[in-house]
Parts: sequence; structure tokens; C-alpha cells
Amino acid sequence: MLKRLIEEGKNILEKDPAAKSLFTAMFFYPSTKALFYHRIAHKLYNKKRYTLAWIISQRARRITGIEIHPGAKIGKNLFIDHGMGVVIGETAEIGDNVVMYHGVTLGGVGGEKNKKRHPTVEDDVIIGAGAKILGPVTIGKGAKIGANSVVLQDVPPYTTAVGAPARIVNKKKTGYIYIV
Repeated sequence: MLKRLIEEGKNILEKDPAAKSLFTAMFFYPSTKALFYHRIAHKLYNKKRYTLAWIISQRARRITGIEIHPGAKIGKNLFIDHGMGVVIGETAEIGDNVVMYHGVTLGGVGGEKNKKRHPTVEDDVIIGAGAKILGPVTIGKGAKIGANSVVLQDVPPYTTAVGAPARIVNKKKTGYIYIV
């Protein structure tokens, strides 16, 4: 567990220029606390200990302002900068090395129980402050979502999407940028 905490701290030091020490990153960033609680809640959720998972999840929400459903699947090195107001839904899946800013929602748009209702965010994605990604859409590897964008459709890998509703503004391919 300490090894994981040190990894989280190093990840924050790498991604946040405001982070000044490993100790601060490990113990005072809301992202670290929220992910620590989520790992415990997620294990309990997978063992069908739903009430206990929810108790832990809600405690994390009160402490950090970050709400992560215990059922959400989160990869390595997620960094939630500032964190306040972040909501991650039950069937959301987040890959490795994702950066997410405050006020981001990975939300559902209704749907049926036991079906995918929330987004899948692949590896190396950056999601700007206040962005809303809704429904069972996929944000491709290396994509960037602009601040306050509302994403309702899939975003291809290595593209930038902005606006409400979001539209693709550039696509990086083999070192060149094409305006779409």
C-alpha cells in the first residue's frame, strides 16, 4: 500500500508543476486521497459488499469533493488536479496516465441496469476543467477534451474535441496536425 502511495505521489510531482515535494503530493492532494478510498471501495464492491463500499465512497466524497462510484474501473496514474466537483459514474472506465481537472463529469444518460451507461477513457487522455462526457462513449488514446466541453459521441485517438456539443478541432497523425 505504501508503494502505491509513493507511485501516486511521484505521478503528481511529474504532472503538476505546483507540487513541491513527494510528502505533500502523497498526503495533501485530494486526488491521492480519493483514489486511496476508491481502491478500497472498489474491492468491496466487487465482492458485493455494496453498503460498506458506499460508506467508504461517500466518506471520500465528503473529504475530497471527488465522487467516484465504487463500481468505476480506474487504471494507473490517474491525476485529478484540484478535484472539487469531479463525478465518475458506476460503469466508467479510465485507462492509465489520464489527467482530469476540476468539475469533470463522466456521467450516464439513463439506460438499463447492468448495461454500460458511462464513458470509457483510454490511456494518456487529458480532460479539461468542467468537461462533461456523457453516455457510453469512448475517448480514444491520447485525446484532449477542452474545458467545459460536452462530449456526447466517441472521440478518436489523438484528437482534440472542444465545445458544447463537442466537435473535433484537430487530429494529430504521423507528426502533422490536420484541421477537421
